[in-house]
Order: sequence, then structure tokens, then C-alpha cells
Amino acid sequence: MNGMLQETIEPAWLAAFEAVLGRCGLQPGDTVAVLSESQSRPVLPQLARLAAARLGAEVFSLVLPSTFSQALPVARSTGASMVLRHIAPVVSALAGSTLVVDCTVEGLMHAPELPAILEGGARVLYVSNEHPEALARLVPDDALEPLVKAHVKRLRAAREMRVTSSAGTDLTISLQGAVSGGNWGYTSRPGTMTHWPGGLALAFPAAGSVNGTLVLDEGDVNLTFKRYLEKRVVLRVENDYVTRIEGSGVDADLMRSYIAAWGDRDAHAVSHVGYGLNRQARWDSMALYDKRDFNGTELRAFAGNFLYSTGANEVAGRHTPGHFDLPLRHCTVKLDDTVVVDSGTLPA
Repeated sequence: MNGMLQETIEPAWLAAFEAVLGRCGLQPGDTVAVLSESQSRPVLPQLARLAAARLGAEVFSLVLPSTFSQALPVARSTGASMVLRHIAPVVSALAGSTLVVDCTVEGLMHAPELPAILEGGARVLYVSNEHPEALARLVPDDALEPLVKAHVKRLRAAREMRVTSSAGTDLTISLQGAVSGGNWGYTSRPGTMTHWPGGLALAFPAAGSVNGTLVLDEGDVNLTFKRYLEKRVVLRVENDYVTRIEGSGVDADLMRSYIAAWGDRDAHAVSHVGYGLNRQARWDSMALYDKRDFNGTELRAFAGNFLYSTGANEVAGRHTPGHFDLPLRHCTVKLDDTVVVDSGTLPA
């Protein structure tokens, strides 16, 4: 399988796109903007255009040149595409559409233009930059949306999240003033955004909310590097900021080197915290794809992972392109006194 998958139009992949666009409430005559960039994986906008047309929508494509910066380190899996560049006619075309299928490499989730697009009433589906085989495996089912909504409700009602593990993680996260949300892979509501694959609940904590120790154990994941850790790394977190990265070996060295490369203290701070709810998603799937075939939304969403992310957090007033997504296994997550993840397992 590794590196041998051809990105042609397969019936199963087209069926997956039709299923997800159908769940987005698309009606004949609706307008669908398929947004991509010069470095997008070509098969994804192709599948989006075909699926939207088969559902009777009026489809058009917007293709923008990808952006590059010689001054900054390479950025991966940030959710903050810079391709729109505040170009007014592009933003208004997207805002005026019924549905935007976002096939940019990084996605518009944290893009500065997103609020204007949503205010126009568009709904946005970010198709994560995965091989279509992974997307087809992770078409959302009927159970995912109510499950995620129930956990978002719990997050919003809780005052505190506590995360522990036998490896030594012990984090306390105040949820006072946090903004919590969730994602199930489709949206039918105007003015909202989602991403496919989906299946996670998370919170952006207010400033000064996170303290303790985060232990990345063997087999935990650094998704920015698309790498399973082979040696444990210990992060000391004080008032949101990673103040020390402890550990020997290449995993710790890479983290220290990359986080320092941004020259930005906010790259050390918490972005969001949450946990995966998608029982179809697999922790081991990254082993089966080449890095260029894989963006890793599946590993953010696999059931029972605790997801800790560093970087931009608008709720705390922090903006930085530096970003780590770190899904951890075998953690226990408590919301106030309720266990929502038990040693890496979602209670039934």
C-alpha cells in the first residue's frame, strides 16, 4: 500500500464525496465553490466538483497560487491557509456561495478571511489533505454527530479538565472562559465550518488556564512531523507555556529545534485541548501511508486520544504560525468529576 496508491477517480471515492456533500444539506440549484491552490492534491477538487454536480448543484472552481515564505520555517498541518491573501473578489465569491468545499492544503479553519466568508452565510467543508482512500474510510455515520454534540455540551458545562496517564501526564486545564466546539465531518447550517474526517470535541482555553506536565510516551504522535515517538518527551507547562522540553534523542531534539525556529514565545503556548470520538479512525493508520499522502486528521480524531496542541489561540489573544498537534494514547480525561476518557478508552 505504501506509495502505491494511484489518485484516479474511483467509484468508492466519488460515492464518499457525494455522501458527505449530501450530509451538508446540498440541494439542486445550490451554488458550490470548490476552492483549491496550485499545490492541492488534484484528485480532491476533481471529486468535489463531480460529487456536487451529481447532486444537482451549480459548481465553480477557484484556484489560487500557493504561497511560500523564505523567511519562516516550513509549516505543516496548521489549519491556517494563507492563499486567500484578503483578495476581495475571492472572499465575496466564497461568502456568496451555499457551500465552500475547501481543498486548500492547510485549510481555512484559522485563516484570517474565514469570518467574512461565514458572515456571508456560506458553510465551509474543509476536505483534509488526505489520500481519498482515508476519506472514504471515514465517511461519518449517523452516530457521530449526536456523540460529538453531547461531549461539546459536557465541555461547555465543565469548569475544569484534568488529564492524567500512567506515563506521568498530569495536566490541569481551567475551562472558565474557554470556547468549546466539536466536529463530526459535515455541516448543513449556514455560517459554520467543519472538516472531514471529523469526530473530536475540543476547547480553546482562555489565557493562563493550563498547568502541569504532559508526557509524550512511545507511540504517541507528533502530527506536525507525521511521526510516532520512539522515545518519551516530557513537556513542562506553566500558565499555558511549554517552559521546558525534557528528553534525550531525536524526538525531543526535533521538538526543541522546530519550536525555537519560529522565534516566537507564543509558539510555546497552548492552542487547544480535546479528545477524539471517532471509533472508525485508527491510531495505527499513519504507518500505512507515505508522508505526502497523509495530513493526519484521522489521528486527531481516533476514539480515546487526548489531543494537545500548541500555537495560535484566538480566545487567549495569541497568533502564531508555529504549531504542534500531539495526539496521546492511554490518557484519562476528567471533566470536573466525570471521566470522559478512561486510560485511552471511550466509555461505551
